[in-house]
Amino acid sequence: MLIGAHVSTAGGLDRAIGRGTDLGCEAIQIFHQSPRMWRPTRYGEDDFAAFAEAMDASPIKAVVIHAVYLINCASKDAALRKKSLASLTHALRIGDAIGAAGVVLHPGAQKGEPLAPSLKRAARTISAALKDSDRCPLLLEQTAGHKGLLGRDFDQTARLIELAGGGKRLGLCLDSCHLFVQGYDITDAEHLSTVLDEADAKVGLERLGCIHVNDAAAPLGSCRDRHANIGKGEMGKRGLAAFLSEPRFEGLPATLETPGPEKKGADRKEVQAAKRLRRTGLKRRRAAT
Repeated sequence: MLIGAHVSTAGGLDRAIGRGTDLGCEAIQIFHQSPRMWRPTRYGEDDFAAFAEAMDASPIKAVVIHAVYLINCASKDAALRKKSLASLTHALRIGDAIGAAGVVLHPGAQKGEPLAPSLKRAARTISAALKDSDRCPLLLEQTAGHKGLLGRDFDQTARLIELAGGGKRLGLCLDSCHLFVQGYDITDAEHLSTVLDEADAKVGLERLGCIHVNDAAAPLGSCRDRHANIGKGEMGKRGLAAFLSEPRFEGLPATLETPGPEKKGADRKEVQAAKRLRRTGLKRRRAAT
């Protein structure tokens, strides 16, 4: 497992590598453009070369791109879907250029519209973005279970993948907080294994491309997407130790998206805390066998 955090690209794409290294990351997650604006960041070949050079000289082994939250691939508004498609395609092309492990996407929101046509609109947008990029995987993030958000369970994610063509570039991202507030008790090895068996049966764990490591600031089954710092929420240290030591997550980028102690995102102490919890979880698993 490659533990890391979401970091800023302010000042240049390659700066993200330095920030990740300072935090003790083995993987990083970045935005491909400002999360508050539709305007894409115009990276060029020099930017990609500088990023590759910085990454080669660092301990970071994987980078994941998170598509901006403005995107709604399911929107009935054609103008918003067009902007969503452009932004998603931009993210995938950057992923192509830097060898990203994937682009993580919140698939979209119904906004009061019926589910079936919303899924079809989202799938068409996703399919178009894949066709206009080369090889970077697109990882559909399991959302927090709030009614109206697509990807709120494994059945919806499986249906989206099917409607978008079912290609090998279509993948999955699992978030510990989202699973927990959906109602999946993943705070011990046995329950987590059952959840992953369901994911495997419905989506296929061969599609799992990355995980997000967040404690939950809302209760089990609340369907409220509220992240807490590592070990400070409803899942707690024991629950996150079980999640971080899951054998089927081995080798995957595992990035923190926590508020951080100063509300500026995860810091080095949190990254190190996640690594310690993984070691603790592995010891417990070995002792149980």
